[in-house]
Amino acid sequence: MSKWVVLDIEGTLSATDQVLVVLYDYARPRLGPWIEQHGDDPVVADAVQQIKELAGHDDVVKALHDWMDADQKVTPLKTLQGLIWQQGYAQGDLVAEFFPDVVPALRKWHDDGVKLAIFSSGSVAGQIAFFKHTTDGDLTPLLEHHFDTVNAGPKREAASYHKIAEVLGSDDITFYSDVPAELHAAQEAGWKTVGVARAGEPYGNADFTPHPTVWELS
Repeated sequence: MSKWVVLDIEGTLSATDQVLVVLYDYARPRLGPWIEQHGDDPVVADAVQQIKELAGHDDVVKALHDWMDADQKVTPLKTLQGLIWQQGYAQGDLVAEFFPDVVPALRKWHDDGVKLAIFSSGSVAGQIAFFKHTTDGDLTPLLEHHFDTVNAGPKREAASYHKIAEVLGSDDITFYSDVPAELHAAQEAGWKTVGVARAGEPYGNADFTPHPTVWELS
């Protein structure tokens, strides 16, 4: 086993529907009110400005909804979603659920001295809230680092994995993901890679060649 294991979330640790249905449905009606109520927050103001620039118009909520409909991993959208989800988890409106094999695997790796990190398109704030409020309790003590498209970069580019390796201070890293393109990028950066083929998930029947493939974590 590598010194570090870095894990994707959606489709790897947790069902895609939990993000695309449960979390998206929770965030969608709250985006407009959140922007209105937190417009003075520098993080929110910066996200709004980015949205206007990327969308090419000033209808921020429409742009956000359009991106959500297309499941586009747009950074300012992820930022706002993460803030809303963070509050939702804190209030008890949301509880994260994992595939049955995930929590036992995370705990075993941690007990065996493997360092664990997350690399997800969801914001770091959203990730921390996700792992803090789960059906298995607070799992954040198991994790050393969180990476997203803001502090690391796009998940399908090797440069992002080089950047993460610099932060971790190691080249002995294994990346688990259900998306072949992400695995290709990690492999290009010199990481070990493992494809996670979950039955019923969008990439469950994908071609993971040349990456070793598992159907559950162990």
